[in-house]
Amino acid sequence: MTSSAAPSSLHRLHLIATGGSIMHNLALALHQRGAHVTGSDDEIFEPAKSRLAAAGLLPEAEGWFPEKITADLDAVIVGMHARPDNPELLRAQELGLRVYSFPEFIYEASKDKQRIVIGGSHGKTSITSLILHVLRYHGRKFDYAVGAQLEGFELMVQLTDDAPIIIIEGDEYLASPIDRRPKFHLYQHHIGVISGISWDHINVFATEEIYREQFKIFAEMTPKAGVLIYDRDDEQTQLVTVPTSPDVKYIGYGPHENVVRDGQTFLVTKKDEQVPVKIFGEHNLRNISAAKEVCKQLGIKGKEFYEALGSFKGAARRLELVREGTDSVVYKDFAHAPSKLKATATAFKKQFPERRLVACLELHTFSSLNPDFLPQYAHTFDAPDVAVVYFNPAVLAHKRLPALPPEAVQAAFQRPDLRVFTDSRALADFLHAQNWTATNLLMMSSGTFDGLDLVQLAEEVVR
Repeated sequence: MTSSAAPSSLHRLHLIATGGSIMHNLALALHQRGAHVTGSDDEIFEPAKSRLAAAGLLPEAEGWFPEKITADLDAVIVGMHARPDNPELLRAQELGLRVYSFPEFIYEASKDKQRIVIGGSHGKTSITSLILHVLRYHGRKFDYAVGAQLEGFELMVQLTDDAPIIIIEGDEYLASPIDRRPKFHLYQHHIGVISGISWDHINVFATEEIYREQFKIFAEMTPKAGVLIYDRDDEQTQLVTVPTSPDVKYIGYGPHENVVRDGQTFLVTKKDEQVPVKIFGEHNLRNISAAKEVCKQLGIKGKEFYEALGSFKGAARRLELVREGTDSVVYKDFAHAPSKLKATATAFKKQFPERRLVACLELHTFSSLNPDFLPQYAHTFDAPDVAVVYFNPAVLAHKRLPALPPEAVQAAFQRPDLRVFTDSRALADFLHAQNWTATNLLMMSSGTFDGLDLVQLAEEVVR
């Protein structure tokens, strides 16, 4: 399906599903390199629409147009949003064109680079972001592919000819509609990270064992003289990172030593110095340790790492501060998996123990809305003083899932006082009616709570 031709020699490229978060960034990165880029998608939302339009890459109309697929194309790159029977994909196959998935293309573009791949059910975006921030702070040359917008970075993908390394967020989801392999199996890492394993993507990996096996394969792909860095305290990770090769360096990590004072986290170094950081929570302290181990392998010393870390604000939507007042804060987080939900909510209560916590979770993904998966959420939402779950019944219908009674959600979380909403206006009214004195708000979702104006809500919470 792929070719050994280097992407730098491919000048005419067409992206199927160009409106995706990572795909539109790839389109922009290739355009910056001077390639002639076209694309199609049946739906393109902001900010992809404006960004593609500004670069002259926005398709004239939404939809699939097989006539765009011509014999003079050097290659076609297909995103996961497309289906196997996509008319443009079928046309490319008929013409015998090179067809790449996103991870295949990234691998081909980085064959001559040292590849660092960050995998895990949670934390991989934050770890990748931390590494990029530190490398950029110290003026290192590097390429990257990351799943979130980062402060100081124009794009989420960068591909150059002269960078000696590439940092890749290694998603375990499928490579493309016609390639059922997990993305992170295709990058062929030299340095790999497994931040933790918690069953997800139930629509693809039917059991916890099948899901865990994908990480075992990733671990065993670590080459001779390669490095595998892993969370030594994660039970599932321990099952797949058993040292099997004398030629591989295995490095386990735990949460970075720290102290918390007045809602501020300080890292404690080996020299007993205290370094203030803008992120918090045990999961982030583990992310910091993982990033530190990677940076050490890349020649960044501890002192240099801490120096850079002080200005790291986090990746977009990853425990991101929306508004701060004297006795309340509002954060949003890209959380939906049970393990991430529990980690974030627990971290928030520990960071601000003297304040009430109102926390809202939107069930938005296929797994989170699946009745067979819901029991995984038992007791993951016990930390907040007020716990709220929201989901839109229309999303269930779109994903062809059965109706989900609110009482079934409450039972799955095993929290009798859990509030469940299926109407975003009712949710907004409930939040507006809360007493926000000495109270924090945490909004967690991979969606948008159906357009809830979080900035306006935050202004009311923080006075």
